[in-house]
Amino acid sequence: MAIVAPSGPVPEMGVPPLERSREWGRLSTGLDLLRGWDLEPVVAPHVLDRHPAFDYLAGTDADRAADLQAAWCDPSVDAVLCARGGYGVQRMVDLLDWDAIRAAGPKVFVGFSDITALHEAFATRAGLVTLHGPMAAGVDFLKNATAQEHLRATLFEPETVRTIAPAQATPLVPGRARGVLLGGCLSLLASELGNRHGRASARGGLLCLEDVGEETYRLDRYLTQLLRAGWLDGVSGILLGSWAECAPYDEVRALLTDRLGALGVPVVEEFGFGHGEGALTIPFGVTAELDADAGTLTLDVPALA
Repeated sequence: MAIVAPSGPVPEMGVPPLERSREWGRLSTGLDLLRGWDLEPVVAPHVLDRHPAFDYLAGTDADRAADLQAAWCDPSVDAVLCARGGYGVQRMVDLLDWDAIRAAGPKVFVGFSDITALHEAFATRAGLVTLHGPMAAGVDFLKNATAQEHLRATLFEPETVRTIAPAQATPLVPGRARGVLLGGCLSLLASELGNRHGRASARGGLLCLEDVGEETYRLDRYLTQLLRAGWLDGVSGILLGSWAECAPYDEVRALLTDRLGALGVPVVEEFGFGHGEGALTIPFGVTAELDADAGTLTLDVPALA
């Protein structure tokens, strides 16, 4: 398993030395956890780099792209796991050789947050299934047994997680729907609009949405942008994950009801994926059935069939 950093740095610049050492420690802890699963994690050359001018990036765009390209095209690598999110994928995604990626064939790819832009690229430019799930240096992964176990089961026993049923999931709009899973971080999906290689719309899909640290008016703007662009036209159903560090959930829930309720499709809330504690792994590119009333998502085939 190759560990890459296509977005932000590990450790982050601009934080005290003690905090930087904690960031290094988090990555080391994540590697030890993966080794405990009998995986062989290999850290790509530029994971610990920082961009010389923009300290929110893990190295230059070219170097971050080169790490991912090399990992994907290396026949000894079976899976690619992102170290963390942050920002930066949209700067490097068009530097990848997508012909070579398609030729290398399918591999396991895991990440979330800013990695949403890579999930979309793997779907639209390579037709591959990817996993919206925890990252190697994520605190929410390292300290939560639920997140760890669901990712481990998805990787090694995918037939045991054909049905995903978070205990807290409830219908925002009742009903059942079928479609191909897609989505990720709301703000990234909105910023992908107009990308010449982007998905034309979510038509026929089961759309997963979540975000972190956004004020309600900004969430409103992202959703309204997707609605006005027609990107949500024909969507089959919607799954809502975590809204960590946003406004109190009653306020967020009212917005989600206002913006999504009129679509007339099933919507389930608090489905347990994203930036929240104990985040579940969701396979994108797999056809599934959503039962909003029961709070279940049933995959037609195992995530890594």
